[in-house]
Amino acid sequence: MDNCLFCRIVARSMPAEIVYENNQTLAFLDIKPVNPGHVLVIPKNHYADFVSTPSSVLEEIVAVAQKLAPVILAATGSPAFNIGVNNGKEAGQVVSHMHLHVMPRHADDGHEMWHGREYTPGEMARVAGEIRGQL
Repeated sequence: MDNCLFCRIVARSMPAEIVYENNQTLAFLDIKPVNPGHVLVIPKNHYADFVSTPSSVLEEIVAVAQKLAPVILAATGSPAFNIGVNNGKEAGQVVSHMHLHVMPRHADDGHEMWHGREYTPGEMARVAGEIRGQL
């Protein structure tokens, strides 16, 4: 897709700091990292989001993330990392091309995970039933 930023990176018509590549995937540094070493792993073929990406491609993306994570930790001196996928605008997906974040983390780096909430009485059973009903 000509108007997709990540497709342009794959085509090398947009610059990026590429750290890894194989036949199906490309990994490069995020331009607005959570911490230095924050890498995006993408499929070379265009899929808009997690749900539309074939399982076999997701498996390859996860395998690449698993390969890169310890390398990123060693390179950045980070003791830990988060893996993330934002699916849809409301979830924070900015580029409509499937991408998986590998984000190195440090103690007290100032980034917090989302804050959970407790279910109201009966809400958990109701929501679980609705999910099971959709299967």
